[in-house]
Amino acid sequence: MKKTEDIFETPIDFLKGVGPTRASQLKKEIGVHTFGDLLTHFPFRYVDKTQFHKIRGLQESNNGVQIKGILRRLELIGEGRKKRLVGRFRDETGSIELVWFKGATYLQKTLKVGVEYIAYGKVTRFSKKLNIAHPEMELVVERNLVDVATLAPVYPSTELLNKKGLDAKGIRRLTKALLEELSKVNIPENLPDYIVNKFRFPSRFEALKMIHFPKTQKELQAARNRLKFEELFFLQLRLLQLKKNRKDALRGYVFDKIGAYFNNFYQKNLPFELTGAQKRVVKEIRKDLRTGKQMNRLLQGDVGSGKTIVGLMAMLIALDNGFQACLMAPTEILAQQHYNSIQNYVKGLAVRVAFLSGSVKGKKRKELLRLLELGEIHIIVGTHALIEDPVKFHNLGLAITDEQHRFGVVQRSKLWKKANPLMPHILVMTATPIPRTLSMTYYGDLDISVIDELPPGRKEIKTLHKTESGRLRVIGFMREEIAKGRQVYVVYPLIEESETLDLLNLEQGYETLQREFPPPEFQISVVHGRMKPADKEFEMQRFVKGQTQIMVATTVIEVGVNVPNASVMIIENTERFGLSQLHQLRGRVGRGAEQSYCILLSSYKLTQEAKERIQTMVGTNDGFKIAEADLRLRGPGNMEGTQQSGMISFKIADLVKDGRILQTAREIAHRILDDDFHLERSEHLPIKKFMLTYAKKIKGWGRIS
Repeated sequence: MKKTEDIFETPIDFLKGVGPTRASQLKKEIGVHTFGDLLTHFPFRYVDKTQFHKIRGLQESNNGVQIKGILRRLELIGEGRKKRLVGRFRDETGSIELVWFKGATYLQKTLKVGVEYIAYGKVTRFSKKLNIAHPEMELVVERNLVDVATLAPVYPSTELLNKKGLDAKGIRRLTKALLEELSKVNIPENLPDYIVNKFRFPSRFEALKMIHFPKTQKELQAARNRLKFEELFFLQLRLLQLKKNRKDALRGYVFDKIGAYFNNFYQKNLPFELTGAQKRVVKEIRKDLRTGKQMNRLLQGDVGSGKTIVGLMAMLIALDNGFQACLMAPTEILAQQHYNSIQNYVKGLAVRVAFLSGSVKGKKRKELLRLLELGEIHIIVGTHALIEDPVKFHNLGLAITDEQHRFGVVQRSKLWKKANPLMPHILVMTATPIPRTLSMTYYGDLDISVIDELPPGRKEIKTLHKTESGRLRVIGFMREEIAKGRQVYVVYPLIEESETLDLLNLEQGYETLQREFPPPEFQISVVHGRMKPADKEFEMQRFVKGQTQIMVATTVIEVGVNVPNASVMIIENTERFGLSQLHQLRGRVGRGAEQSYCILLSSYKLTQEAKERIQTMVGTNDGFKIAEADLRLRGPGNMEGTQQSGMISFKIADLVKDGRILQTAREIAHRILDDDFHLERSEHLPIKKFMLTYAKKIKGWGRIS
């Protein structure tokens, strides 16, 4: 056996009891290629084998129980599909029936009548009698004394592995054999002694042993604390190293002037007083742009918080320093909206703004590209058309992307390469509020700015929940709002698996609304994902121009069109939307000075989670509170903004529950790198060694913006 860290890299084929066939299945089914992979294939629950129950005291229960007694009788009953094996199991207090429906013939040959067993399973009631179906059976003489006092681990497995004898029990046997092998070698620490002592962590080997075979709940908790800290600490260390390396390595253009473009806009064109949060973010951006290092900043701000104006002010600083700026948005509608806003903001300032998307063609496109390359266009706003090869800048100094998670890494890097000789400064804007634990993890390598204040004068959107019985009242309310000259959104879900059904719902909803709001007095726009882009754009524009009073749509309007006159958002089948999506949809109204409303329509029957989502929406307009609730309800993997390839996957840490551990791990990683960036001190050598051998192999750690 190797006596170093390399033992974790030993192929799983070499573990006693595995062999080539099983090794192949372990690799294919659960990604276990090495000893280290098996050690970090953690149990997802534990069976309490620390106590035995007496048969007389058993009751029907969802939890498994462990009993010790003698198998007194065993017989096959029934024919064909109804064939089952029935046993009578007795201890000194009474007896209970054991039943097996699968593998009956095999078990009849294997189990021995008159012998003492330990049986484990759930107690159920059938025909007024208690029984245990498919209990795990273990001979008392074969039960290791150590096992008697443990919480037995249950591992994730698959049907194919079960057939190969690698069910939860089989994986347990392999893990036990591996831990026995490892107990013969010296497993090196990967944390400094002072951290282990400070938090009273078990040693690395002890933690691995206790996570698989804990004797008590206290041991299990100690192992979890150590391994969660370890996983989060090394991730944060890696992200902070990358952040500093990037800052040191990537020089940026120095924007040290604040000149006429910025000042004239601020003094003459700024349409409203900036909020405190906007001023703070502008200062953070200005500071970045002066350093000579490349800015790489994430700007988070709720829908309507005024991110575009902050982005524009950053672009005007670029112009004052003789550079061009661009803004890339994921959809033509959103790009067009940004373009229109920026055009309005810079009227009379001699700032030349252009728009580029796939729909800009022919001579117009050719002329635009020529002017851009000559530097006569100062700001260009567009879709991913901006990253195509013919697009050349004269001197791109600042690149802004809106809703970055909708662009792939390759797309973004193509845009960054449009600048020469240095990469442009980067500002990433998102209207998806990201909980703190997520931003520290998925965006831990970026500097983060948050606009957590809405512009003054904005009235909070009133959110109400109605069920089917309230539909007539909702239609009456729509009439009242339309009579005041307002417009209304009615949004339907669109889920790929039931797309046909969803479109049918939308069409039926449209027909109902046409009966309630007949032409020519009323006009209704319809927009859904199956429509041609030109038709979609036509319908959107009719609504934007006020030619239609109602927009019936699927979630295609979630990010995009800004209609200050739209004051009502009605969301049908609310229970089928995620919290983040509901919040984004609600943000489509409340753009004007009038009071706006969001009405959530759902069925009577709601799951507990759907009720919580609706209560959260009715209770708060705060995007960050909503994002925290969404994280708690759905977990990080399903949250918009984190669904990107290369997403960091955790073996044991949980971002929903382990926020405090993450915060502590990040603070300690910060302190270590501030003090000893290259990890050269003797006490930090275990960290350095571990980082060199493992950090680069962990999925997602190389995913950097």
